[in-house]
Amino acid sequence: MVALTATGLPLALIAPQAAASGTSGTGSTTNRGWHGHPTDLPKVPLMVGGGGAVSSVDRDASQVGIDVLARGGNAADAAIATAAALGVTEPYSTGIGGGGFLVYRDARTGAVSTIDGRETAPSTFTDTTFTSGGKPMDFTTVVNSGLSVGVPGTPALWDKALRDFGTLSLNDALKPAERLAAQGFVVDQTFHDQTVANAARFARFPETARVFLPGGQAPAVGSTFTNPDMARAYRTLRTQGVSALYDGPLGQAIVNESNAPHTVPGMPVMPGQLTMNDLRDYRALAKAPIHSQYKGFDVYGMPVPSSGGIAVAEILNLMAAYEERTGVPTGSLSQVDYLHRFSEASATAFADRNRYVGDVPGVPVAELTSRGFAAERACLFSPSAAQPRPIPFGSPDGSYRSCAPGVAAQPSPREGLSTSHLTVMDRWGDVASYTLTIEQTGGSGITVPGYGFLLNNELTDFNFTPLTPGVPDPNLPGPGKRPRSSMSPTILLDDGKPFLAVGSPGGATIITSTSQTILGYLDRGLPLVDAIAAPRLSSRNGSSEGAEPALLSGDAAAGLVSLGHKLSNAGEIGAVTAIRALSDGQFEAAAETVRRGGGSAMVVQPQP
Repeated sequence: MVALTATGLPLALIAPQAAASGTSGTGSTTNRGWHGHPTDLPKVPLMVGGGGAVSSVDRDASQVGIDVLARGGNAADAAIATAAALGVTEPYSTGIGGGGFLVYRDARTGAVSTIDGRETAPSTFTDTTFTSGGKPMDFTTVVNSGLSVGVPGTPALWDKALRDFGTLSLNDALKPAERLAAQGFVVDQTFHDQTVANAARFARFPETARVFLPGGQAPAVGSTFTNPDMARAYRTLRTQGVSALYDGPLGQAIVNESNAPHTVPGMPVMPGQLTMNDLRDYRALAKAPIHSQYKGFDVYGMPVPSSGGIAVAEILNLMAAYEERTGVPTGSLSQVDYLHRFSEASATAFADRNRYVGDVPGVPVAELTSRGFAAERACLFSPSAAQPRPIPFGSPDGSYRSCAPGVAAQPSPREGLSTSHLTVMDRWGDVASYTLTIEQTGGSGITVPGYGFLLNNELTDFNFTPLTPGVPDPNLPGPGKRPRSSMSPTILLDDGKPFLAVGSPGGATIITSTSQTILGYLDRGLPLVDAIAAPRLSSRNGSSEGAEPALLSGDAAAGLVSLGHKLSNAGEIGAVTAIRALSDGQFEAAAETVRRGGGSAMVVQPQP
């Protein structure tokens, strides 16, 4: 019998190897030896030390990743094992039934690449699928139905990431998550509260109620929650491979339930349109990253259908352009003036993102992320007054004048606020920044019978109708199309070497949370954990700007209002995780101090 660690990773999984450095190579199964015995670590938002680092929103999931690193696995191995564990402990935010994006730095080559595991629409979808009588369908009705369910991309991404970059098999990488689902985890306040908030709609679907409302109640804080059906799903995937989902019984169960969701009597929901051919056609795609530069750092993000890499790059470019126009560095600004600049940059980037970015040919990526375009867009910035919202989108045409007005203003689209993010760095220099999701908290509300996981509602990330009549909309539904996302997994390199990995959940607020953390750390002089904890502002070119209560109650709010900003209470925004590579081979892992009950930052060998 093979002995197991506390999280289910085989003790004999990683064979010793003499090599002390260098990665194993693409798709290799050669493992790289011991690096300290894994021990249970506390849940803390900051940890510094050696041997590699993991940061996520959950202690159990971070521990799984640390166990993998401690046994000789690399960042890809740890990222996939951690992500699978998050599917157990954060089932309303992520899991087998969803999708995501991975940005990865491969130490062997020094190259940064990405994997697109975004969900896809059925082949039957058209640009009018979400309309009735020429008008958009009711958003909430579509969310809680089979029509919102796209082909899950997460298992395909896991399989591809391990084959391209990892040293573990999918079989081994999923064992800790299977064990966690079978043996259970301790319910925290966040899991309890999210269950309560979704109880009414979960009760509509008998299978969801059976799994997540045992005894008709949300699991109590401090109790142990088990999900043997989800353990079965992981066991199926790891022993049969991802073909079990894309061309097998697990996939057939997804198609059957999404196309004819089981509901309580008298409360039917719309059926979906997925077919087994849609699942068979699915591929997780390797793509070149969005690459920009900021303050001497190379910034890498996710390309389309994510808008995150493009929007983060444009925000940073605009902040640099504001510095050039005013002659005042971002780091020298008052808090009010800094947040004013950040708001203007964010709203401008969202204006351009909403008009041009989607899963369509010809997205002007190079221009949207260029300094010339940012300089032209920055000409409308005033240090003393907010631009009227919504800000018109610009013309990324490659011909930039000193100043050009926007073209037209558009309303803001809708986007869910759930998701999860994890970051990993290993001792060889591999880096993973991975955001994964089932869209809004609780996804579609539909659980796959016998398998214990929720299906996504990602197709509601499409715009149901064009944002502006007569203006092309790149984010309308279509056959096999991937809905636009704001997920922004990001990696910063310093002279080609790992420096920072960062990202966040939170729907469209992901872009602002990620950007604000980068700016807080690089420009505002905040320690990384403080840059994460700082009160957030999320200006997405709507009629008002979302702000956290701590910001609204502070002195900065009055100053922003005096400049013409309209602030609204957005509650809690995002849940950032980040890791910084230190110059001495150590790592600084950081996570939220309060949001979502606080995150879990870990290193293999903590400093005292």
